[in-house]
Amino acid sequence: MEESLYEIASMRQFAGLSLDAIPDETTLLNFRHLLEKRQLTHALFAAIHQHLCDKGLMLKQGIIVDATLIHTPSSTKNAQGERDPDMHQTWKGNQWYFGMKAHIGVDAQSGLVHHVAGTAANVADVTMVDQLLHGEEVDVFGDAGFTGVHIRRRPVTARDGRR
Repeated sequence: MEESLYEIASMRQFAGLSLDAIPDETTLLNFRHLLEKRQLTHALFAAIHQHLCDKGLMLKQGIIVDATLIHTPSSTKNAQGERDPDMHQTWKGNQWYFGMKAHIGVDAQSGLVHHVAGTAANVADVTMVDQLLHGEEVDVFGDAGFTGVHIRRRPVTARDGRR
């Protein structure tokens, strides 16, 4: 994230930061853990979502669902010297990645995000679709990662001890 803030001007603008005031990776990680510990991520996102609905910016007719990898170095360790349990490796496009995945539901008309769910990188996109829908959508659009969503309404868990 720190590297992205240095490289992408639109991210700095969104965060209200200048090049000389970008927090380091540890500060960003500590902030993320603070939000999670105090269970503020969902409340913060819900408040933003409600504000957008109040302003009439969320039409709720068409939904675009997608996921994006948040790549981190595999050597990233927490304070106990262990890898972050929220991170995992996955294979995509003939390459291994280590990190997390953000599953995102977006209003098709306005492009505004209404649902976000974070998982380990190895979680299949299609298993998260129920968490990205609000129930009032008429159309749902997704890429190949969501193939079979019409038959899989709930996440599939490992059976018979298989992975």
